[in-house]
Amino acid sequence: MSFRWPVRVYYEDTDAAGIVYYANYFRFMERARTEWLRHLGYEQDRLRADHGIVFVVRHVEADYLEPARFNDLLWVTGELEDHGRSALTLRQQVLRQDDDKLLCHGRVRLVCIDIDRFRPKAVPAEILEKMKDER
Repeated sequence: MSFRWPVRVYYEDTDAAGIVYYANYFRFMERARTEWLRHLGYEQDRLRADHGIVFVVRHVEADYLEPARFNDLLWVTGELEDHGRSALTLRQQVLRQDDDKLLCHGRVRLVCIDIDRFRPKAVPAEILEKMKDER
């Protein structure tokens, strides 16, 4: 079961045609990743302060299948697909809540970075284990 986070489409998320501007799907996915970490018990500011790490996007891709529109209620999901020592690959989807219609799906490659040296650092084992448990 993947993590799900609810999002409502606001007017500011849309273009002149009233549909979600393509780049905003990445914002929705980012919010869901933040909330997933929070759900697992980790705040990003505390990870930085206590562990000296941040997660940065290395690669992102998305396929847009159907448009989301102003005032739609969406589900944005996150699921661990793969991992290495310092990298995570997550699958994410954006679905309309009322019919579970898949609107967009993407893949995000994150790297855990030592904030002082700005070099890759191992993903803390406890975070990785909690993400694996959510699969």
